[in-house]
Amino acid sequence: MTDERTAREQERDAARGSLVPAAPTVAARGEAAKMLVRRGFSPRSAALDLPFAARDEARVGDKLYELLGHYGFRLFLRGAIRHREGFDPTECTKYLDARRAVTFAEALVALSLAERVDDAKYRLLHPPDSFGGTLEWYVARTLRSEYGFDVAEDVKFGAAGVGGDLDLVAAGEGKLVMLELKSSPPKHLHASEVGAFLDRVGALRPHLSLFVMDTALRLADKVLPMFVECARDRGVKLEPERVEHEVFALSKTVYVLNARPDLLLNLGITLAHGFKSLSPDPW
Repeated sequence: MTDERTAREQERDAARGSLVPAAPTVAARGEAAKMLVRRGFSPRSAALDLPFAARDEARVGDKLYELLGHYGFRLFLRGAIRHREGFDPTECTKYLDARRAVTFAEALVALSLAERVDDAKYRLLHPPDSFGGTLEWYVARTLRSEYGFDVAEDVKFGAAGVGGDLDLVAAGEGKLVMLELKSSPPKHLHASEVGAFLDRVGALRPHLSLFVMDTALRLADKVLPMFVECARDRGVKLEPERVEHEVFALSKTVYVLNARPDLLLNLGITLAHGFKSLSPDPW
């Protein structure tokens, strides 16, 4: 429809219009969030659901981070979180012997993250709803301390037609890295989750995209075929290539990795491979 108002009328009506609210400032945000704003999004971060109160992070953070470096402890803590009313250490995971399980329970008590209920049971004092927030905290802390990234956690970015939040987004060397973290084994992964991840990658267009599974189980059995199929449904052909260990490049910028032999080792391998692939050829 043609606007038949004169130039004077258009200017007059615009001047009389309602005040448009100012866009939220990004001055207080880190670079990762600012890179989302530059892409046209309005990111909002939520507090992570953790097994400790925010005020206690300075007290427990270093020791808990050290414990989380053990895959067995991560399995143990997942099991403890599932038993909000109290847990028997030997029942948290079938992959630890009783001695190691009790040692982990006592470590939580020493940090004031758990208490003894009786001779056989313990209870978390600040139980989160799931292990997911703790895994995000662990990886985010690594990205900050070991690699110097600015990191935003549990980000709602409001892309039209794309569901879900961004677990972690990290900024470094002018590059945006998106990470999705899964704390469950491959048997619990659904095609809808893989498809949603691919849709978020397409909407955000990060320089690197990492799908991180905290499992020691092979990715080739179920996870990689699921990615190939979901991408095909979106008109994209993926040809996974092993980088090293259980790190696979699905494309020049999209990776899938797990925790075998070690989660942080594979994370470092992935970042190194990704940043090198983005760097100019010196020759």
